[in-house]
Amino acid sequence: AYALGLRNVLLITGDPPILGDYPHATAVFDVDSIGLTNMVSRLNQGIDLGGRSIGKPTGFLVSVGLNPTALNPDKELGRFHWKVEAGAHVAITQPVFDADQLLRFLDSVEAAGLDIPIIAGLWPLQSLRNAEFLANEVPGVSVPTQVLARMEQARNANNEVEEGERIALEIFSRIRHRVRGLQVSAPFGKIASAVRVLEGARANLGS
Repeated sequence: AYALGLRNVLLITGDPPILGDYPHATAVFDVDSIGLTNMVSRLNQGIDLGGRSIGKPTGFLVSVGLNPTALNPDKELGRFHWKVEAGAHVAITQPVFDADQLLRFLDSVEAAGLDIPIIAGLWPLQSLRNAEFLANEVPGVSVPTQVLARMEQARNANNEVEEGERIALEIFSRIRHRVRGLQVSAPFGKIASAVRVLEGARANLGS
């Protein structure tokens, strides 16, 4: 990957194969995301996992995932600590739909002295069905009941996309001073929706 020009990597466990395009594929867990972070960090030092030289070292920017809405926040904080120790340079959160939950988790991160840049994930909801799917079917994503209620009202008013983008920008306005950047998803390839959120965030920064 490095020889082909790839420089930035996001190292995550990923979703179970059953959720992807090849549901009958066998899941293999020889190494977890912490172990993979350690492996790539060693490549950056010019050695492989077995301690042998690889010649010229790689120069990957190592990003890792972070779930501020984990059911066990202490465990998530502990795993984040191990990822930082393993050599992570930056963390990217799961899509954030609850600003208060993220802010509380960031307080814990700061108290633990885990000082690497954190980028917040934003997902402009496209519909109530989209919100319900994320809430009920996607591991690691938490959608508060008040967000679901707003999307239900928006469906009745026939403005679900606008409301989803509004929610994303409201969350950004709450967290903007605590994160180092944004990762805005384009749900279902709706790039225009992501662009509108980014433009709104940029306008927010100027206010």
